[in-house]
Amino acid sequence: MGDRIYDVGIIGGGIVGLATAMALVKSGVTSVAVLEAEDRLAAHQTGNNSGVIHSGLYYKPGSLKARNCVSGRQALYRFCQENGIAHQACGKLVVATRENEIAALEELEKKGMANGLKGMRRLGAAELKEYEPHVAGSAGLWVKETGIVDYRQVCEKYAEIITAGGGDIHLHFRVKKVKKNSQELILRSGSSEVRCRNLVNCAGLHSDRVARLCGVKPGLQIIPFRGEYYKLIPERFNLVRNLIYPVPDPRFPFLGVHFTRMIAGGVEAGPNAVLAFKRQGYKKSSFSLPDAVQFALYPGFWAMAFKFWKMGLGEFHRSFSKKAFVKALRRLIPEIQSADLEPGGAGVRAQALEANGFLVDDFRIKEAERMVHVLNAPSPAATASISIGESIAAIALKNFALNR
Repeated sequence: MGDRIYDVGIIGGGIVGLATAMALVKSGVTSVAVLEAEDRLAAHQTGNNSGVIHSGLYYKPGSLKARNCVSGRQALYRFCQENGIAHQACGKLVVATRENEIAALEELEKKGMANGLKGMRRLGAAELKEYEPHVAGSAGLWVKETGIVDYRQVCEKYAEIITAGGGDIHLHFRVKKVKKNSQELILRSGSSEVRCRNLVNCAGLHSDRVARLCGVKPGLQIIPFRGEYYKLIPERFNLVRNLIYPVPDPRFPFLGVHFTRMIAGGVEAGPNAVLAFKRQGYKKSSFSLPDAVQFALYPGFWAMAFKFWKMGLGEFHRSFSKKAFVKALRRLIPEIQSADLEPGGAGVRAQALEANGFLVDDFRIKEAERMVHVLNAPSPAATASISIGESIAAIALKNFALNR
């Protein structure tokens, strides 16, 4: 790392950090360093999601999520096509399993139309079978633009473009200390350091902590939620053609347990959304005393818990009871049996929470002197990564004195 001073240091080697670095390199800023704490890129949220290319169906029209998802989806499909990355615009079916969900399904359709979706089709109960023969429900919405991809492969290509354009990627670099002076920021990880004139924080699960290291008050705290998956056994792959989702509860930023066909083969079922007691807590037994104490002392956590305790208990029950998980899945496919499922993987979502208990649902970006902090980049961040990366890069180009 030597005495080099980078124009921009980017903390976080997930898909948002890499997309931002790629956008800067493409704009002519070659003095860029991506700093990743782990021994590989896309180690956490990016590498443990379900691989869905979201359409833009769920998001409030005009929100950052909606705008970036629609433009980002289109850009991602083009990127995958141009770079030979396996992907498929397979479509998904959103199913109202009860009559009282039909109104919410209609609202989803309105949002989708406002966000420019062209491939939607409303379905009656009998028409559901045309798309997913094993599904049961009162009504449905077919969304053509949804697809699947392996986001690890997308990240590998982003990294290839970054390094080919002159940028550097440093693995095993967990930022523990940030020192600022009038000329530069010194980022330290153990005995190593990286010096940069400007900084972009894309640290995901640790974005609030990095902001505080930089002397910036984030105005929120990251609360980790673990999403656990089962997999269909090969003999039952035929139960799911593509993607099958329930109508989500609009009170929560989670989509409910669903079925997802994977680009590399197989079908995932899940995830649930259970509070994790460690920011990188991928197992039920994962526990970090500092992490647990930090959110236990945060007033926003207790405000959220008081409001949503019943939902939280249900998620914990489903986490420890396969029977309860299967029951949730059978709302969509009644013939699913416990024997049809085997344990799958898990991911941890970085859920930003304000001090009043408000679950931050949209992207949250905070600017400071010579810094940009991406404090909340929820789903569809992977889908929208090219668009988000360009937006963050545009902020950097506007605020930083960069040589191009």
